[in-house]
Amino acid sequence: YGHPRERRAPRGEDATVHPMKLSVIGVGYLGAVHAATMASVGHDVVAVDSDEGRVAALASGTAPFVEPGFDGLLRQTLDSGRLHFTADYRDVAEAGLHFIAVGTPQRPDSHAADLTHVYAAVGSLLPHIRPGAVVAGKSTVPVGTASDLEGRVVGAGGVLAWNPEFLREGFAVRDTLKPDRIVYGLSADAGRAGVALARLDECYAPMLSACPRLIMDFATAELIKVAANAFLATKISFINAVSQVCDAAGADVTLLAEAIGLDERIGRRFLRAGVGFGGGCLPKDIRALQASADLHGARHLADLLGQVDSINREQRDRIVELARTHVGGDLSGRAITILGAAFKPLSDDVRDSPALDVASRLADLGAEVTVCDPQALPVVARSHPHLTLEDDPRAALKGAELVLLLTEWDQFVALDPAEAATSVAERVIIDGRNALDPVAWREAGWTYAGVGR
Repeated sequence: YGHPRERRAPRGEDATVHPMKLSVIGVGYLGAVHAATMASVGHDVVAVDSDEGRVAALASGTAPFVEPGFDGLLRQTLDSGRLHFTADYRDVAEAGLHFIAVGTPQRPDSHAADLTHVYAAVGSLLPHIRPGAVVAGKSTVPVGTASDLEGRVVGAGGVLAWNPEFLREGFAVRDTLKPDRIVYGLSADAGRAGVALARLDECYAPMLSACPRLIMDFATAELIKVAANAFLATKISFINAVSQVCDAAGADVTLLAEAIGLDERIGRRFLRAGVGFGGGCLPKDIRALQASADLHGARHLADLLGQVDSINREQRDRIVELARTHVGGDLSGRAITILGAAFKPLSDDVRDSPALDVASRLADLGAEVTVCDPQALPVVARSHPHLTLEDDPRAALKGAELVLLLTEWDQFVALDPAEAATSVAERVIIDGRNALDPVAWREAGWTYAGVGR
């Protein structure tokens, strides 16, 4: 595979884009963003999906999700004629490089990833590929999946590679156009590996002059994404576990995190205590890696990830109990406002959202819950009709006996505590993201409670 730490294209190598015909299989969050960004750098891209409604929406320039910068990029690349959406796999036959970008959700009966969509996508694609075409998996899959798929792809005359994605919601366009690394998992067969390497290099030429390119075997490439997410999740659960000691001892976890984060071996990111992580990646990826660790007998890793997951879920319990405490023990009929529904700012994604989970639990305990979010309310309306929804923070705060900040959108963090106090019935706020200034809120007459503060 060459040196695994090869970092950039050789000096003087031409990084000019040579337009390629590409296909992207799956037009969910990952696939739609990848298709549009590849078209934006000059490639001719056909994106295919069996969901005809989603295909039609994207083809008309309507993004089915919130992602900064994507709407304009989608319209720009559609107008350029370099991006096309279809529900017919026959339309991808001319492409020399096909990206598999379908979802791998957690299975309903275990922690393992559900590969139904991956195998269905490959099965639908292979009858339509030309000899020598490269099929590059971007979906996050358990280790061993690529080796299992390689025989099928080779049997259809193609070449398999694994090219994991590392997108962050809210930064997906930037992360695709300016990645911090590009990973190629290549076949053990030197000839097939060479074909895939050349084709991927041609596709990613605009990025390779400025970021590391790491070349490795299938298994290592498959493990990288889940290992990265598991490490980030571990940092979050670690600081949340420490926050429990801080609460008991009267220490401030935000100052502690700032101090240890200045150690370059640790770093400051992902060290904010709070209600915990959610979304479509971290929870399912740590569970998928835990399942793989169990399967391969890596007992310590499986146990560690089980604890990380448990700590994260218990943070939601802590916030619910904190809310109960601050209304005197009985939530029945109490007017509670939740600031935030998406699992993170700059997104409308509510998959495994801590904010929405806490809101639902409080409602189940009898509270009258109003949820405010600048982007996610249309999604929440479909999945949680029992919650009152309000997109205006001032209207959402009106009459509240308790306020919880659970998604740190800028407009919530920037609320003026004195002005907010004029709307509520009781000045009590739980800062579930440790994003507010406790001094400012207390000086405005609020009872302020953070996590580990």
